[in-house]
Amino acid sequence: MKQGAKDAPTTLWDRTRQLASQEILETALRLFTEQGYDETTIAQIAREAGVSQRTLFRYFGTKEDLLGGDQDRFRQVLTDTISAQPAEAGIWEVLRAGVTAVLALHDSRDQALERFRLLHNTASLRAGWLEKRLRFQEDLLPLIEARMDAAAGGTTPRARAVIATAFACLDAASMTWVANDGKGDIMDLYDECLAAVRG
Repeated sequence: MKQGAKDAPTTLWDRTRQLASQEILETALRLFTEQGYDETTIAQIAREAGVSQRTLFRYFGTKEDLLGGDQDRFRQVLTDTISAQPAEAGIWEVLRAGVTAVLALHDSRDQALERFRLLHNTASLRAGWLEKRLRFQEDLLPLIEARMDAAAGGTTPRARAVIATAFACLDAASMTWVANDGKGDIMDLYDECLAAVRG
């Protein structure tokens, strides 16, 4: 789940920013895990990461961003990956490639597990994730409609249903993965969930 080589920072400034950002994220994730998301303050994260609150907010706009990562980057990777799939690829294959690419943005399996655990066990984070998920689905709609031959008309409900199903399967897979304490592969669980829906 590592960042690709082509995304590696090229200047000393970029590398320094990435290291600082990573240190802040790791500190935040540790504190969220140890004492709970709602109980952890921005001031505490900044203090333990050795930065000012002002510096922290230069890297991350909100407390939620400290858990969810860069949502704009997630959206870009998702849409770019789906756009890059061959025209002949099936719609479910295309969406699976997008999900796989986004999951690969996690720095490690353990980090992904802790993030999903916090997401599914914290009411305020679940609400925020639902809102983001709906925005992601709207971003994907024109891409999926185009692949479903929207020119024929009347495909928007079908495209919406397909996209929503893929996200629901990701939710079911990640909840199962968390419940199993990270055993198995999350994409195998995703495939299992999708097979159940489509079967």
